[in-house]
Amino acid sequence: MQVKIIPAGIYDANCYILFDENTKESAVIDPGGDADLILDEIKAIDADVKMILLTHGHADHTGGVAELKKEFNCDVYINEKDSEMINKNVPIYGKQHENGNKFISDGDVLQFGEIKIKCLETPGHTPGGVCYLTDKAVFTGDTLFYRSIGRTDFEGGEYDTLINSINTKLMVLPDETLVYTGHGPRTSIGFEKNCNPFLK
Repeated sequence: MQVKIIPAGIYDANCYILFDENTKESAVIDPGGDADLILDEIKAIDADVKMILLTHGHADHTGGVAELKKEFNCDVYINEKDSEMINKNVPIYGKQHENGNKFISDGDVLQFGEIKIKCLETPGHTPGGVCYLTDKAVFTGDTLFYRSIGRTDFEGGEYDTLINSINTKLMVLPDETLVYTGHGPRTSIGFEKNCNPFLK
């Protein structure tokens, strides 16, 4: 599996294009803006986008959803709790036309090409925050960062819930699991166990 990283939107949220080289099928995680740039990258690798996956409903992670959904006529997956926040027009969350059309929950497994990706519910940054796990990597959105964690001061955030999510869903993964974060550099589970000051 190839992973293309595109910092997108005004807050440089990491958009990920997951690409199965054998089938050319692809999934896009968190297209937060700059849809034209994301589309150019998708076309450059001749990817066949089968789904869009949202780690949470904040606007800086949903800003490019409408354009990509229209281009590829694919489903957009989001946890129901964050979909509700969008539908209620809660500030910081995306607009209704950027919402998902399919709900995803803990343990659900999706597949594109030969790649399987599993949903881990990790609330705390938002009520419906999720991470997406492949065999060697986890895409954490704004749940876990390099030596940091997501903010919990926005509506729907809760610090103790976030810490519990990280400890029970992410820190139990193998140390070598790569962590692709919602902002900033890539890290690993083992590194964060040892070096993340919020997890001591």
